[in-house]
Amino acid sequence: MATASSRPKSSEGRGGPERLPVGRERQSRLLLVAALLSLPLVLYLVAPIVGLIVRTTPRSYMCCVEAASALRLSLLTASVALAAAIVIGTPVAYLLSHHEFRGKDALDTLIDLPLVLPPVAAGLALLLLYGQQGFGALLTPYDLRITFTRLAVVMAQVFVASPFYVKQARAGFEAVPQELKLASATLGAGPLRTFLRVTVPIAGHSLIAGAVMTWARALGEFGGTLMFAGAFPGRTETMPVAIYSTAAAATPEGLRTSIALAVVLVVVSFAVIILARRLAGSSLNIAAAMKMK
Repeated sequence: MATASSRPKSSEGRGGPERLPVGRERQSRLLLVAALLSLPLVLYLVAPIVGLIVRTTPRSYMCCVEAASALRLSLLTASVALAAAIVIGTPVAYLLSHHEFRGKDALDTLIDLPLVLPPVAAGLALLLLYGQQGFGALLTPYDLRITFTRLAVVMAQVFVASPFYVKQARAGFEAVPQELKLASATLGAGPLRTFLRVTVPIAGHSLIAGAVMTWARALGEFGGTLMFAGAFPGRTETMPVAIYSTAAAATPEGLRTSIALAVVLVVVSFAVIILARRLAGSSLNIAAAMKMK
């Protein structure tokens, strides 16, 4: 019969190295393999951005007046497009989050359609509807037009960017605990007051995140703007259109300008994504905390 002193001692008892459990060791190996397999995609996505930033110089940002004009126009139209998206998108998000009705899936699909529709096709559709072959023909006798104006820029941006706000707003509204809205109604608050005093504050982070994403998408809109509004410097030439126009000029000055504008869009987009994720995460945390109470 083996005594206690004759039993084999573990590596821990002998002062040997500790070993991870089999499950944790396999998990670590799997994570290492996944990290190595992820490198090609990460490098493929990061390398062009790094190359773009490396090629820019301080002189790139001062070489062309048109670049400053395109930047101002983009900031202005993207802000107006955001305001329009909030005004017309909030009721749609509330409807989709609070009510069940026939055709809801079809409406939800139509809202998401601009997310997958090629922007050039969206611009062509807007051009046919509001151009001289459509609604625009009714404005011709009054010497008015929609196409190739700043209004067309805003309309194209709203078309492609508003779904981002609707989706985030809907998620924020759905995360509001029903008990709080019922309590507000019990205390005598009407639907509008409950929406403004309860729903909006709790869903505020999601609304802001959607607004930020919408503004960034409008700022970077190119295909629809080019088709519907054209590329007239100082009037409809936004930053993405200016990048295309200056790069297509195939001159050293034009290339420097296009690189500078592209870097600005990259930096803004990166900051917007980080901000939107943090805001959306804060919204989920707040909603979870309210439900626990």
